[in-house]
Amino acid sequence: MPVSMMKAVVQHGFGGPDVLCYDDVPVPRLSPGEVLVRVRAVGINPPDWYLREGYKTLPPEWRPAATFPLILGTDISGVVTAVADDVEGFALGDEVYAMVRFPEGMAGGSRAYAEYVTVPARELALKPAGVDHAHAAAAPMSLLTAWQFLVDLGHDEPNAVQPGPHRPVDLKGKTVVINGAAGGVGHFLVQVAKLKGARVIAIASGRHVTMLKDLGADEVLDYTNATPEDELRDVDLVVDAVGGPTSSRFLKTIKRGGALFPVFPLGFAGAAEAEQRGLTVSATQVRSNGAQLRELASLLDSGAIRVVIDGSWPLADAAKAHERAAQGHIQGKLVLIVE
Repeated sequence: MPVSMMKAVVQHGFGGPDVLCYDDVPVPRLSPGEVLVRVRAVGINPPDWYLREGYKTLPPEWRPAATFPLILGTDISGVVTAVADDVEGFALGDEVYAMVRFPEGMAGGSRAYAEYVTVPARELALKPAGVDHAHAAAAPMSLLTAWQFLVDLGHDEPNAVQPGPHRPVDLKGKTVVINGAAGGVGHFLVQVAKLKGARVIAIASGRHVTMLKDLGADEVLDYTNATPEDELRDVDLVVDAVGGPTSSRFLKTIKRGGALFPVFPLGFAGAAEAEQRGLTVSATQVRSNGAQLRELASLLDSGAIRVVIDGSWPLADAAKAHERAAQGHIQGKLVLIVE
């Protein structure tokens, strides 16, 4: 008999981690084109705590209107428990993973911090068999961000952050610098760039050197001992996984004809300098894409791309996971486990 209620992490107002409550809510109803997934693990991403706080980092006119109570989260791995009549390609019992309704659900419409979630079938893919649910759930948003920035945009939606579409560049034989290389997106950027034939220089603190070398970085610059923008010259591409107003400091490190990709482009103030130096500055908004997750599943399954997990908590302890996120300096990803 289908269950009607489930546990979820719910919030009734914006605020710190303490607004996250573990509560009983109705199981979501399946709509045409969707699959119901029993969640086994949830990957935590920056948009989760941005929404929890009310997207304070965005300009007021960009802040999505949220309706309370809301449930955070986008990234899941779990087991199919129901399939809409019009959906093909998925069956009961399939192990799957997805980034759910992003960016469309960035105001709480993805609802992943829960025991069950409905997922549009086009956003879903079979979980890579070679990794467990925790590692699969940790991948979607961060890995899709790396893939869509570096390899394949995967859609033709208008770009919300610049006039034209983002265009990845050929990486084979190029020198690529990854700033924020040890974080969720950064550690995937390192691996994807290396996979595509680049020489990779990773920027991170010294405690991450061993991990980044193990993931394929050719060189690691410890920003606590040196100023990267003063050390680097004539690189082909800088991908700044930290982003924001400070991204322009890397322009002087890039050779003419090269590019800067700030993952978080808001506040970038170096457009005039970039033009004067003959550089491209480009960014994009990551979007849900089941077809790309199917392609990436084979790389995760084979170990060609690996997921690093900083820590995991039971779903009921989501607030503790958000407290860890607030401390910063995360190595890889944070995950919630759903029993």
